[in-house]
Amino acid sequence: MGSNLSFLGSFDDPRKPGRGRYNRQMWPAISISDWRKGSQWFEIHRDLAINILSDRKYYRVFQEHCRPPCYSDEFYLSTLVHILYPEMNSNRSITWVDWSRGGAHPRSFGWGDITDEFLNQIRAGSDCIYNGNSALMCVLFARKFLPSALETLLRVAPLVLGFDP
Repeated sequence: MGSNLSFLGSFDDPRKPGRGRYNRQMWPAISISDWRKGSQWFEIHRDLAINILSDRKYYRVFQEHCRPPCYSDEFYLSTLVHILYPEMNSNRSITWVDWSRGGAHPRSFGWGDITDEFLNQIRAGSDCIYNGNSALMCVLFARKFLPSALETLLRVAPLVLGFDP
């Protein structure tokens, strides 16, 4: 809250899941060098949201030329913001996801994975910039927790977050 930037990942992925999903018919409106991939999990500032909703040019290009294996939810916002509004974006998410295993889906966590150490690592495991200053807490959300993790999360959360249930 109170950020002067949005939190939308936008990166050039030279691999098949990134640049390999670019449709050459998008040119000249969108060049391969402007093509960006990002997560469907994002948090955007109201001003950027208004700019996105005002877009007619790039939305039309995606509507006409983004067909599987191109998926608009992975490419449209990241590409649009990269082209038109890079100064409004932190180019990172505040949603923590573990992609360390590779593949098409992130790691899921069950009851046995949840400890106070694990949650503290998610909350304060890295340094990042927030409104131009270094910040210890980089994420506000995390995913993918299985239903079996709920009871353990409810038990451990008060310890980690410092509240009395």
